[in-house]
Amino acid sequence: MKNIKKVIALMATLIMVLNLVSCGGSNDTAKTNDTSKKYTVGICQLVQHEALDKATQGFIDVLRKEFGDEIEIINNNASGDVANCSTIVNKFVSSKVDLIMANATPALQAAASATNTIPVLGTSITDYGTALEISNFNGLVGTNVSGTSDLAPLNEQAKMVKEWAPDAKTCGIIYCSSEANSEYQVSEVSKYLQEVGIEPIRFSFTDSNDISTVVTRAAESADVLYAPTDNTVASNTEAIANIIIPKNKMLIAGEKSLAKGCGVASLSIDYYDLGVETGEMAVKILKGETQINNMRIGYAPKFEKLYNAEICNQMGISAKEGYKEID
Repeated sequence: MKNIKKVIALMATLIMVLNLVSCGGSNDTAKTNDTSKKYTVGICQLVQHEALDKATQGFIDVLRKEFGDEIEIINNNASGDVANCSTIVNKFVSSKVDLIMANATPALQAAASATNTIPVLGTSITDYGTALEISNFNGLVGTNVSGTSDLAPLNEQAKMVKEWAPDAKTCGIIYCSSEANSEYQVSEVSKYLQEVGIEPIRFSFTDSNDISTVVTRAAESADVLYAPTDNTVASNTEAIANIIIPKNKMLIAGEKSLAKGCGVASLSIDYYDLGVETGEMAVKILKGETQINNMRIGYAPKFEKLYNAEICNQMGISAKEGYKEID
């Protein structure tokens, strides 16, 4: 009898141990399976136009491909109003998003001012040193800000002006003076224009209300026109084209969408590819593979010589060798 009792007691103890192990195993499994995290990313785009739209789309496509349903993307457009950029990014900060993508310089400046903890990736930024007022910028911000630049070789664009308008003595540069990166490009390209024997003349406007007057004056005063990557110009290419084409005034553009709207040619990056590169940076940050303060600014991997066949035909200009027609 005693032996039977001992066996029963032993069996009961064994059952209790097995139950404890089983329960412990269930908890461990639950913890193991609960590794997914849903990220929230806020996008602040300054204004709607083709170049910025493509950069945003490239960024979104990378995140969707990587995270699928495990990411929430809040895509807001400031409609060209700088004050709206601040409103948008402050909401992102209050909502404690995991990352902010700022598309265009005013959006980046607003995001950098709004937070020093949430990672901020810029895109379509020409020069981060200028945008963030960093002296002797070396390509690394070193804070919670990094991103990609849309800067094309300005010396090559100046040579392009000379190539398309070999007899030109003056080049009217049209740009928005309230865009810091436009000021930077104008200063740089002016040096290169002088090197190829063309005198640069600045024609600036403060907003879209001044474009018609300023562009008309530029078209009447200069032999050829140039427009840098400028968001205000990009949002008003139709108005510019309506002024310069009847005057048979050639414009060389800083990027594809400008040339597509009002120019004859451009040395341009692909903004969708730039957005993809920015998205790949975001993936590394969100997955903890790198810290943003160690992430250097990325640049477009390639540039294309493009021409606008329609405007060239309207103005009786022959395409140059080595240029691809804008699609």
